[in-house]
Amino acid sequence: MASGNVEESTRSDTWPVATIAIAQLFGTSLWFSANSAADDLMRTWHVSAADIGWLTSAVQVGFILGTLTMALGGLADRYRASRIFVCCALAGALFNAGFALLSEGLASALVLRFLVGLSLAGIYPVGMKLIVSWAPERTGQALAQLVAMLTLGTALPHGLREVGAELPWQTIILASSGLALLGAVMIRWLGDGPHLPDARQRKASSGTETGQRPTVLDAFRIHRFRAAALGYFGHMWELYAFWTVVPLLVSQTVLASRYGAVGVSGMAFTIIGVGALGCIVGGWLSQRIGSARVALGALASSGVCALVFALFWQALPAVALGLLLLVWGATVIADSPQFSALSAQACPRELVGAALAIQNSIGFAITVVSIAATTTLFERVGLHAAWLLVPGPIVGLLGFAWATRRAVEEPLATQDAP
Repeated sequence: MASGNVEESTRSDTWPVATIAIAQLFGTSLWFSANSAADDLMRTWHVSAADIGWLTSAVQVGFILGTLTMALGGLADRYRASRIFVCCALAGALFNAGFALLSEGLASALVLRFLVGLSLAGIYPVGMKLIVSWAPERTGQALAQLVAMLTLGTALPHGLREVGAELPWQTIILASSGLALLGAVMIRWLGDGPHLPDARQRKASSGTETGQRPTVLDAFRIHRFRAAALGYFGHMWELYAFWTVVPLLVSQTVLASRYGAVGVSGMAFTIIGVGALGCIVGGWLSQRIGSARVALGALASSGVCALVFALFWQALPAVALGLLLLVWGATVIADSPQFSALSAQACPRELVGAALAIQNSIGFAITVVSIAATTTLFERVGLHAAWLLVPGPIVGLLGFAWATRRAVEEPLATQDAP
């Protein structure tokens, strides 16, 4: 495409991409809303940090089952992405409000958080599909904006907790529900983009000469998709476990006493929220050096941060430790949109929604294990549990390299999919 056409396309999709990104910010504020109330919940319900980890895992399990259903059932590509997003944002807001108003202990809270996760399956991967439908020419940069908003959405409850420190924890949870409702309104107003086949076109194409439609499992036969997915899986082992324990990393180190005026929630918001800047910078770089280099560079950098923290958290002064956590927070998420962009570009357009959904489903299944393992180990050995985060980036880098080499050694016709 000519440079002038690229610039014109960028101008035309700026507002849709910004709208989707902000709606994603509001919708994904539901994700970690319970973590912002962790101290209150542990005190009120007499539960441990590991139990709070199970609340996060309940969201992840719901998300996994939701994305798996959408991927294998073809729902992500059978219905309009905007309609799925709106319905799921409304449902998530309702279940999240139920968690704030109706839960009386860990058992009921787990059920409601599971239903929130089920709803998020129609917000996050569908939001990525909406981005592809509006900005196919700059997927890496546009998805970086989307994931930046996911990151801020994850950090937002901690920020709300810090601002409303004197408010009941239920109020902070309800604020997240209100934001999700606003996100639903924005996507209802925007609708779907013009660059992916709509439901009528998909139904027409299903009656092809061969009578066969590609399935989501066909995506894994494409080496380029497999490479991106393996890198993404390694990244996911580290990401959500890190986000879950950030308040613990702050409260159990010299940062809590050295910067007590900022507060644990304020520091957690900053460490997680700086990932939005990492995504934006990564998106800018992807237009210049490519998504693969950005993804691998960020994954390697976050792995180094995890290793340095595990080795030296007791010895580092507060300033150095704070800077390390900020760099870790910026790099731990910067690779995510680029791996998703590589996956979207590798598979046929009629499979984009299902392929991203199945990749998310497997990735978040991995997070359930890493969150449970990290929070449980934290109860036993404290901050030495950070060692569990180190293998994720290593495995992701090795998996990407292996699948990429297979792509070079055994080129397949399916790798030329649009």
